[in-house]
Amino acid sequence: MNHYSIYWIKEEFARFFYFRSDILCRFIKSYHHQQNREDLEKQFQYITMDLPENLLLSHILENQSSHVMVENNEGSLAIREGTRNISLHIEQKRINFRGDIINDAEDLLFPALRLYQPYFFVVGEAENDFGWVSPVLQLKGNDKAGQVLYSYL
Repeated sequence: MNHYSIYWIKEEFARFFYFRSDILCRFIKSYHHQQNREDLEKQFQYITMDLPENLLLSHILENQSSHVMVENNEGSLAIREGTRNISLHIEQKRINFRGDIINDAEDLLFPALRLYQPYFFVVGEAENDFGWVSPVLQLKGNDKAGQVLYSYL
């Protein structure tokens, strides 16, 4: 099974790093490999949000399809649908989950997270295994100046 971590990034940093997600991924991996570095610790604490475990667990439970089986075991969830399953555990600053393929999380977990808020960032174990849970359209928001860019090809 593959291991992934999900982080709730503060809005201002999510917007800044949305198209620079490789930089955010390298930073998060550096932080986890060098947790004794005070500068990385302070930066990580500053750009990430704490996860309200009970609220998030209940939100995930409430936003599952009726044919999905969910087992809640003291802060960890097992979500199953047919042969697909993921298990997750919520910590203070991240959601750790395991699954055979990321597509299982896309169907079983990410829709509920998107409804909760759009600034979740996923990091896998492989070098280029990272990305945002929500698409860019959810992050854009309204253009306060009312400007529109046109491109003619």
